[in-house]
Amino acid sequence: MALKAFGIDFGTSTIKIYKKGHGIALNERNIIAIADRKNVVAIGDEAYDMYEKAPANISVTYPVRNGVIADVANMLTLMNQFMQRVNGSKRLGAADYILAVPTDITEVERRSFYELIMSSNLKVGHIKIVEKPVADAVGAGLDVMTAKGVMVVDIGADTTEISILSLGGIVLSKLIPVGGNKLDEAIKNTVKRKYNLYIGDKTAEGIKKKLACAVPQVEGSVKVYGRDMVTGLPKEMEVTSDTVYESIQEYLYAIIDSIKIILERTPPEISSDIIDSGIYVTGGSAKIFSLDELIHQETELKVNICPDSASTVVNGLGGIIEDHKLSALADSLRPKTFV
Repeated sequence: MALKAFGIDFGTSTIKIYKKGHGIALNERNIIAIADRKNVVAIGDEAYDMYEKAPANISVTYPVRNGVIADVANMLTLMNQFMQRVNGSKRLGAADYILAVPTDITEVERRSFYELIMSSNLKVGHIKIVEKPVADAVGAGLDVMTAKGVMVVDIGADTTEISILSLGGIVLSKLIPVGGNKLDEAIKNTVKRKYNLYIGDKTAEGIKKKLACAVPQVEGSVKVYGRDMVTGLPKEMEVTSDTVYESIQEYLYAIIDSIKIILERTPPEISSDIIDSGIYVTGGSAKIFSLDELIHQETELKVNICPDSASTVVNGLGGIIEDHKLSALADSLRPKTFV
């Protein structure tokens, strides 16, 4: 590994950058605000503050969708500015880059991560790709180089990736279109239907963080503000935990059903390993209260909610960068030669 190296997790909701020898150097919302289709107004957390509040001439968008780059131009702008922020006033010399990518994506989508770095203002040494579940497992503190199988469930913003790993590779993997954003949308729709109250994405996310629970026994409530669907006027209302549970339970069970499908396809020898170690749950939505209890009830397996679950992927990239014994987990991706 080169003297300078960076690990980048291009999340749908947030982008995280690990700098060799320094740890996580950047953790911001992966969002950009552009005025009149050309002028960058803000990026990252500052742009997120403008989300759902900006005038018509300012577009506030996320360039990553479902774990892949959907808007290359805006992601390139974000990438250049975030790397400037990471390095401050120092001029950045040549460096290696390790990128975390989802497993179940097309070759074109995979190469778009490589092309993004090559098209940037960065001086690039080597570009390597790490499968996201592998980085996730390393970040969770698991030994992925041995023959012992492990199961990792990463609940991200747009997707949930369920993987079985062994000997540094992926034995089975399933990517489903259910994540934190889907839970937010479900909360919005339920509040609209039950209370005739229209709320924004940020408010729905706030409700989820405060009241989301995977079991119905917990009681609580929170005051929210929105627009009355009948009068059109601003309105304050109290949303209960029962409403939130009603909203999200369908999607939680969709994740559990996919976990069961993967378990049914798992080789018996690896199944015995999973019985011993349990299921490791990562991602931002792993923090949903009693999620481990629900998964345990449905699978009868031990469930481990990883500490700092939202940063396990970037921490895993950091582990691969810092430990030369793990360097084999990163694959070089080179441009194709056309004859």
